[in-house]
Amino acid sequence: MSIKILTIDDSKTIRMIVAKAFKPFDCAILEGANGIEGLAVAIKEKPDLIILDITMPVMDGYETLTKLRHEAELKNIPVIMLTAEAGRDNVLRIAKLGVRGYIIKPFKEVELLEKVGKIVKLVPRAQPAGRVKSYLDPLDILVVDDKPVIIEQIQEALSQTPWKVQGVGDAKTALDRCTHQPPDALLISLSLPDGGGLRLFQSIAANPQTQSISMLGLSVKTATAEQEQAQKAGFAALVTKPIDPEGLHDKLVETLRLDTSYRYFQQVDDVLALNTPVNLTPTASDDILRLLEKKVAGFVDTGMVKVIINFSKTRDVDWKLVKIGLKAVALCKELGLRYCLVGSDEFGKACEDYPEAVSLPFVYNWNDAVRSLTRKVEEELA
Repeated sequence: MSIKILTIDDSKTIRMIVAKAFKPFDCAILEGANGIEGLAVAIKEKPDLIILDITMPVMDGYETLTKLRHEAELKNIPVIMLTAEAGRDNVLRIAKLGVRGYIIKPFKEVELLEKVGKIVKLVPRAQPAGRVKSYLDPLDILVVDDKPVIIEQIQEALSQTPWKVQGVGDAKTALDRCTHQPPDALLISLSLPDGGGLRLFQSIAANPQTQSISMLGLSVKTATAEQEQAQKAGFAALVTKPIDPEGLHDKLVETLRLDTSYRYFQQVDDVLALNTPVNLTPTASDDILRLLEKKVAGFVDTGMVKVIINFSKTRDVDWKLVKIGLKAVALCKELGLRYCLVGSDEFGKACEDYPEAVSLPFVYNWNDAVRSLTRKVEEELA
């Protein structure tokens, strides 16, 4: 259920600014141009929060607040006051009214959201189903580390991706960057001075504008206490130093849930090809198994019937590879597809170690696989 936020202010501009600030969130924004209008709306709608201007015609903020506090159904509604006066006496007077906070005009959206977010839970508005982020997208990765060499190592580790990797040396600069231009992923050093890394994480997570950013912690491998603290705080993943390029790459792919299907599945003429990579990491294996059913089902939906499961490029043949073969074959049989495996002598020998895989049929090259499938289809049509 959407939370209701009532803005009572005689300035249409202020009401528009407030409405715009909350547009990305699941909120119903109510308005009143003065105290009398605002009270009427409050009585009817019972808002979850009221943003109340002090200086208004007809009925000012002080009188409006007094009347709110005398209504049994409204007296416990939290109120944030808006004021154009920053003087100490004015601030003390507002504080004595028992409100939950105050904001001095002019104000920035981020300040308003931060104040409100401490009182009510701001939930991002559900976005229409759209395209899943792809590995090929020019993703924005921000690294926060006070050691330039670490930033350079991460940039080098990800240099073969289409991603933009930038670095900053302190938490304050990072927070400002995330507020104005949120990255897709944020890598935060846990060894920033004075606990700056953890504080930055908490600030990002608490701000409704930035809380959807995926955050990974950077830590020296032996700093186990630091890593435990980060895990308890809620970091999406941890990357240890010295940087392992392959591990860093895989953790970002996993954390951002990137569509990596193009790396493994291609359609060649009338054949769907599943090509396992040279180095079949656990992450790559999991990706293939996760994508397999969806990709094959989509292929079937186009009317195609030929599948080649190509293991010929994979260097180390082990149980991960055999498991992919077994699942792919079972899926092809279930859907009535014609299939062929391409492997090596090493693959055949590996299959011998697994009783369920001994009978997997395979050939040694792509051309033989294509001829085999074509022959099967022709025989069925004859």
